[in-house]
Amino acid sequence: MRLFRRRSLPTSLVLAACFAAALPAQQAPAPAPAPSSGVKFSGYLQVRETAQENVGLTGSINRARLTASGGIATNFTWRIQGEFRTGNAGKSASVALTDGYIRWKKKDFGVQAGQFKTPFTREYYTSLADVETADRATAVDSLAPKRDIGVMADYDFHGKAMLQAGVFNGEGQNVTANKDSTLLGVARLVVHPLKDIGLGGYVARYFGDSTRYGMEANYEGPKLTVRGEYVAQARDSLGGDSDHGWYGLAAYFVHKKVQLVAKYEDFSRDAISLQQQNQAWTGGANLFLAGTAVRLTLECISREIGDPGVRKGMGLAQLQLRF
Repeated sequence: MRLFRRRSLPTSLVLAACFAAALPAQQAPAPAPAPSSGVKFSGYLQVRETAQENVGLTGSINRARLTASGGIATNFTWRIQGEFRTGNAGKSASVALTDGYIRWKKKDFGVQAGQFKTPFTREYYTSLADVETADRATAVDSLAPKRDIGVMADYDFHGKAMLQAGVFNGEGQNVTANKDSTLLGVARLVVHPLKDIGLGGYVARYFGDSTRYGMEANYEGPKLTVRGEYVAQARDSLGGDSDHGWYGLAAYFVHKKVQLVAKYEDFSRDAISLQQQNQAWTGGANLFLAGTAVRLTLECISREIGDPGVRKGMGLAQLQLRF
């Protein structure tokens, strides 16, 4: 989905201000900025209310993100994204870097370096602003390696397939040192046998620790979307069953402004504890109040945790604004 009403400022002004603040008085003048396509600002804000038994009504800001991006030279682009976090449990509000990378692309081949999402699972790689449900599936949220610092290459086979492969520190977001000197390797391949169908697989190797892997199937037509993913993790030092889970999702536009959504998910870590079993049904609707710029998500979630399971219900309303 496209972002709406992006604003652009001359990059030369932004770069000039940065150099003026950073250079000592005796330093030689900086070279002239490279040709630029300007700076674009975008982002989204998610405000949420949840109602849960024995908890009551709770309001929160689920996401508040601001992105700046642009071009710095021929074939080069950049992206910086920050997340504004409200304080909770005695912690003060803060701002955290989520994306910060430089990308080079020529024709179908691209390389990017910095901090960004590792290419693992379709649902994780998709922005939460575009995911049909308010939250990602538990299996994806638990096993996807998330953002990390590294370098990745990708190749687009003329729209028929996409291959991504990267090497990362393996320490997670905003950790600038590789503390254990081991690396994380991630690769994902998605093929499109038909225009609206995507089939893929992915693998992530924490060298000397564990291997995560999975597969995806996706149909996305003009009105109907059907998607499923299976994700698992095998630890080198732990026997027994691997952590594993899956989800299935169906979404249908009954009107251009109303999308009905149903989702089932299942996740377990039997080798650690049967109490980490997690199964959930989600039913809801997305109401697009101003195209894709304003979306109201309404959901009912029934979740069973543990063995024997204890089932709890939750109602959720989330208003999302994109700009």
